[in-house]
Amino acid sequence: MASNMDREMILADFQACTGIENIDEAITLLEQNNWDLVAAINGVIPQENGILQSEYGGESIQGPSYSPASHSTSSSSTPPSSSAFRHVVPSRQIVERQPRMLDFRVEYRDRNVDVVLEDSSTVGEIKHILENELQIPASKMLLKGWKTGDIDDSTVLKTLHLPKNNSLYVLTPDLPPPSSSHSGTLQESLNQNFMLIITHREVQREYNLNFSGSSTIQEVKRNVYDLTSIPVRHQLWEGWPPSATDDSMTLAASGVTYPCHRLTVGRRSSPAQTREQSEEQCTDVHMVSESDGDDFEDATEFGVDDGEMFGAASSALRKSPIMPDNAENEGDALLQFTGEFSSRYGDCHPVYFIGSLEAAFQEAFYGKARDRKLLAIYLHHDESVLTNVFCSQMLCAESIVSYLSQNFITWAWDMTKEANRARFLTVCTRHFGSVVAQTIRTQKTDQFPLFLIIMGKRSSNEVLNVIQGNTTVDELMMRLMAAMEIFSAQQQEDIKDEDEREARENVKREQDEAYRISLEADRAKREAQEREIAEQFRLEQIKKEQDEEREAIRLSLEQSLPPEPKDETAESLSKLRFRTPSGKFFERRFLYSSKLQVVFDFVASKGYPWEEFKLLGTFPRRDVTQLDPNKSLLELKLYPQETLFLEAKE
Repeated sequence: MASNMDREMILADFQACTGIENIDEAITLLEQNNWDLVAAINGVIPQENGILQSEYGGESIQGPSYSPASHSTSSSSTPPSSSAFRHVVPSRQIVERQPRMLDFRVEYRDRNVDVVLEDSSTVGEIKHILENELQIPASKMLLKGWKTGDIDDSTVLKTLHLPKNNSLYVLTPDLPPPSSSHSGTLQESLNQNFMLIITHREVQREYNLNFSGSSTIQEVKRNVYDLTSIPVRHQLWEGWPPSATDDSMTLAASGVTYPCHRLTVGRRSSPAQTREQSEEQCTDVHMVSESDGDDFEDATEFGVDDGEMFGAASSALRKSPIMPDNAENEGDALLQFTGEFSSRYGDCHPVYFIGSLEAAFQEAFYGKARDRKLLAIYLHHDESVLTNVFCSQMLCAESIVSYLSQNFITWAWDMTKEANRARFLTVCTRHFGSVVAQTIRTQKTDQFPLFLIIMGKRSSNEVLNVIQGNTTVDELMMRLMAAMEIFSAQQQEDIKDEDEREARENVKREQDEAYRISLEADRAKREAQEREIAEQFRLEQIKKEQDEEREAIRLSLEQSLPPEPKDETAESLSKLRFRTPSGKFFERRFLYSSKLQVVFDFVASKGYPWEEFKLLGTFPRRDVTQLDPNKSLLELKLYPQETLFLEAKE
């Protein structure tokens, strides 16, 4: 690329003019002067020590001359973007070398000390001056901020090839930190948030950006680059405090006004314009260069160091898509979105719901009233100038992340690709209606990203707020809180309705349960009665069968008995009288020769079987049923008459 070759030529010219052989050191000095060759040379070689003169005009002082090899091949055809210089050293009789003065701004905690020394002084002399100013022993100081390494107290400043203005800082690791109120104030400022109201001069547009006190000036400039597309090295600022001399300083230490500070930024004039102004204002320095330098950005913005700048062409980093084009599966698309978002803006970001928008509705709106949340839909657009600042400064702010995680279900979608945009608008029309879809459709690219706050209602979903990307952390938080107030009021009503409905349902359930228990009790009672009746019937049947069987036996025995003998019978008779358990009596006559078994059969025929009843004699008292039934009444002395008692066996 031409711009790469321009810088190589500027580097070669600078080394030839200054005699600095270390490429890294030469690049550092050129970077400090924004690749302005004249300014870089004057920063190293004071004008009193020589005159730089262009070959394209003006008188030159006689003396030894130098022309770079890259230009010596053709004196008649010099490339338009090249520059040629002669380093003309006047004779010592004409000009004596004057000492070169160097300015140092030294920062120590909350103090800044200005030191002015000749370049023939040593680092130790700076420490000696600081020892008197800061009241710190020189042996306890570590003087940092040098552009080169291997610095000790005996190092001569001239050998470091320093520019005229330098910023250093002092570290005292062996000394305890101060307990003064200044240190406490600085620490407190680091924890505060500063609002920078930055006006873009060319377009007359104002940005309100929030930064923590620990953010550096360099971070502010990089964020402004994302907003304005003005590279850091081309930014021309107005409004920074005098103490803000180094881009590595924090806002808390820079002296900006809390809580708000106004700044103005514009694009620095191109080197060609700078060259024209230089030719008008400076009579002894002329530079010929057609390179406008706009093809290059800061090396750190491309992720390359100074050594790589001349080994490879510089090009802007292209971001990989945050979501695949024409994403079919919403879950997979959001997984890629979350991963890419984390790689760009860090791990401190809202927890994005992985799944379809319908699933996000289900999660946010269709649980119990106490568990419902608002739905936040983040619509990303990579081509909007507001996206990087909105994501890094607002959406990833800890307060916003915490508030969203507690009160919202956050769903995201990328609107950069037309296919993804059309898909979301279709879903949006289905769920929110054509009015909301048309509102999103008419949003311009620079109005993105959008943040939609959705509240689920009984029969529909209501869009409470559409937040555009040109907002601040405080404004975003206020609008989120305002949406939460509306949602909380609706949620309380829903909770009340749900509690009343649950109370009614509980009463109904209790009534249904009591009715069920009553039915169960009635059924159990009825079944018990039925079982009791069935058992009674069974027992009656058994008893009936037993009675019938017993009656049949009785009749059989009654029929099998020999006839009762009459009184006129010649054989001797025994008259037996029987007393039943109920107190009734019955009697019968038996022959002496009759067996005892005949007596048993007679008693059984009367309904008192000997298996269940026993016959007891009185004198002597004996259990007749225990006697031998085959013996005669005469043998058992049951004559001529006897009274026997029937008694049920146990």
